Amino acid sequence: MPIFFEPAEVIGDLKEFRSVLIVSCPICPPMCVSIQQKSPFLQPLKHGLKTPAFEDYIASIREALAGHGVRSEAFTLRLPVPMMCLWTARQRARILKRAQGFDAVLVLGCDSATYTAADALRGTGCKVFQGMEVKTITNATTALGPSATVTLDWHPLPKTPKSGQFNGPDWGEKSQSTRR
Repeated sequence: MPIFFEPAEVIGDLKEFRSVLIVSCPICPPMCVSIQQKSPFLQPLKHGLKTPAFEDYIASIREALAGHGVRSEAFTLRLPVPMMCLWTARQRARILKRAQGFDAVLVLGCDSATYTAADALRGTGCKVFQGMEVKTITNATTALGPSATVTLDWHPLPKTPKSGQFNGPDWGEKSQSTRR
């Protein structure tokens, strides 16, 4: 279930720390940034499994932190678990090990991803911050282009359907199949 995010203003909260580890979910945040910037989600022959627009976004956070004298690094799990909020115990141990020596962790993901990081880092004294705000559940059409480039066309959901009822893209009119 892709979640649509917008970046949160967190540099002000993080500039007081000496070091920040940026931890990101590999699916929803890159998807949202690529849609917002109207750039490809994946260009595997050129960039592997990284989303260039999202990598640039992380670089901009790191640059802003560096401007305040804050050391930063980025960390994500690309495979085999596609969502950070579903990390296994072994993957949680990896973030715990990677976060050693950092004062704070900035999570680029949903509330569940932030909870996963906080749970994995419980008892370490490392402060956890959520770096993206959940705006909505999203839907997108994927397209495969030249050189295996994957692009996304976002389809904002117009309004919430009534419980148990889905009538099509406008959700406000009954479809032919549900009319009596």
